[in-house]
Amino acid sequence: MELFSFLIGVAVMGGLVWFASRRMDFLAQTPGDYAVGPEFDIRETLNGPMLCDGIIYGPTGRVSSRFTANFEAEWDGNSGIMREHFKYDSGTEQHREWKLSVDETGRITADADDLVGSGTGQQTGSGVRLAYRIKLPEGGGGHELDVVDWMYLLDNGTIMNRSQFRKFGIKVGELVATMRPDPEKAARQEAA
Repeated sequence: MELFSFLIGVAVMGGLVWFASRRMDFLAQTPGDYAVGPEFDIRETLNGPMLCDGIIYGPTGRVSSRFTANFEAEWDGNSGIMREHFKYDSGTEQHREWKLSVDETGRITADADDLVGSGTGQQTGSGVRLAYRIKLPEGGGGHELDVVDWMYLLDNGTIMNRSQFRKFGIKVGELVATMRPDPEKAARQEAA
């Protein structure tokens, strides 16, 4: 009888943890949660030269990496290309090119060379959600991770980005970054 009570207790606790993780944490957000606030249209907000600063937390919750990045995004109607150049505190650099498209409902499709399949997302109000599977470089273990990105547009035009990386449903990392227009590079491009 004691074993049965113990197993019931474990099952109830497991159910509560699952429920909390699906209904009360990062993954429980929906685009509708951000229907108010500044309008985040990636075709306008993620356009032109941008600066990015961020940190990556490892599975223990401690900072495992810091980075800066330069982005350059160009849009032709509902299709865009965003080129990213990351510089990490380890001295390594990474380049990624996103191919993005947005339909009339705000649904986003995203492709990049290190994605497994295509990413999908939604822009609504002041928030953008993007979900995809990424294959890490061999230097990073070559693992395939499920990623959920949330970007939040602030009133001053800065974008706060929070991403979680999961393997087999278990959180193995998190990224927090800011993105903002690069006024100096934009001015040089206009002058040329």
